[in-house]
Amino acid sequence: MARARSASTTSRANPSLPSHRPSHRRLTRRPLMSYAIIGSGAIGSALATQFTRSKIKTVISNRRGAASLEDAAQAFGTSVSAAETADALDAEVIILAIPFDSVGEVAKLRHDWSGKIVVDATNAIEFPAFKPLDLGGRPSSQVVAAQFNGAKIVKAFNTLPAAVLTEEPRRSDGNRTIFVAGDHADANEQIASLVTSLGFSPITLGKLAEGGLLQQFGGALAIHSLIKQRQGKLPHA
Repeated sequence: MARARSASTTSRANPSLPSHRPSHRRLTRRPLMSYAIIGSGAIGSALATQFTRSKIKTVISNRRGAASLEDAAQAFGTSVSAAETADALDAEVIILAIPFDSVGEVAKLRHDWSGKIVVDATNAIEFPAFKPLDLGGRPSSQVVAAQFNGAKIVKAFNTLPAAVLTEEPRRSDGNRTIFVAGDHADANEQIASLVTSLGFSPITLGKLAEGGLLQQFGGALAIHSLIKQRQGKLPHA
């Protein structure tokens, strides 16, 4: 019985078959996004550290103004620059790393948030009792979404304590996880891609009424620090 010719030999003999040579077609890549961190407290600084670690450019702002952030920005390095909040809001992806009761102040800075992805990294906490705010059963991110007219809201980066969020997410046994939830699949995908670029492993949980509710303060996933094991690293039974 005759031995079958290799695919490469066949393609040379028959030019109508596809070639295995590298294509010169331009690959479609996700366009680079611009990022802003609103808030320079513990969570905002932890996120800035991760952007610096992964050499992803971002701006950071707070209510005191860019001048108050000059020293911090220098410490973060060239990937992070200080900005006035009004200028930071020009970014395509805006991460809210501020107290929950300050969300409305930021939302009022624009009438229309169309075209923006707003990442809700806040936690709705009642002080000094340190318990979840009573929001009438609504997920806290839905309350945020109602204030950002036209924006796509994604819940992320809020479940880890700041000290843990600051740590190197790439570990010998796997990567620390970040939960992602939102009502727009494309926005969820964009933020999951950012999470991956920062060295974490994203876990997308669905919509705000589902995954967002699990992530918010008092939810089942709040304060849990999970490591996604790399293939071949699973523990033996």
